[in-house]
Amino acid sequence: MSMYDYETRALGQGKKNIAGTDEAGRGPLAGPVVAAAVILDPNKRIEGLNDSKKLSKSVRDKLFKEIKKKALAYSVCFIDNKEIDEINILEASRKAMTIAIKSLEIKPDFIITDYMKLKEIDIPFIDLAHGDALSASVAAASIVAKVTRDKYMEELDTKYPGYSFKKNKGYPTKEHIEAIRRLGVTDIHRKTYSPVSEIINSQISFDI
Repeated sequence: MSMYDYETRALGQGKKNIAGTDEAGRGPLAGPVVAAAVILDPNKRIEGLNDSKKLSKSVRDKLFKEIKKKALAYSVCFIDNKEIDEINILEASRKAMTIAIKSLEIKPDFIITDYMKLKEIDIPFIDLAHGDALSASVAAASIVAKVTRDKYMEELDTKYPGYSFKKNKGYPTKEHIEAIRRLGVTDIHRKTYSPVSEIINSQISFDI
C-alpha cells in the first residue's frame, strides 16, 4: 500500500485540497501539545514520509524542510500545559488539530486525521488508526508537529535548567522524574499527569 493511496482516492472523487493533521506531545509531563495540518501538492510527491516516531532526527529534519518547501500549505497550533490540565489531553489535541486546520491559508475540502474525530469542522474527513503510517498527508503533519515541538522544548531547556528538556522533550524519563522530585514542579509541567500530581500531593501533605 502506498502512502498516497488515500490522497489518490480522494483526488479521484473530485477533492482538490486534502489536508492531513496530527499532533505531537500527548505523553510528556511538561510542555504543550502541538498539532499540524498539511496540504501536500499532488504534483510534488515527497519520498520517505512516515510516522515521525519511526524516523531518525536527521531524516525528520530533512523531510520537515522538504515539506515546508513543497506543501501547498501548512500550519501549527500549540495548546499549553495549563489548558491541557483544564480540558484533558484528548480535547486539547482535538482543539489543536481544529485550529491548525482552520489556520491553513488554503481551505481544505477533505481531511485525513490520525484517529481523531473532529467536532467543529464542516469539512468531510476520515479518521485513520495509525494514520501517520498510512497517509502521506498525516505523516507530513506528524513530522511538522514533532519537529516544531522538539525545537520548542530544546529552547525551554535553557529557561528550565536541570530537567534535561533538550534530551527528553518533557517525556517521563527516569532522569526527568528524579529532577522533578529534586528541583520541584515548574509552571510548564502538566499538574494532572502522574507522577507530577503525586509529587504535588506528597509535597502538600508534607507541608501540612
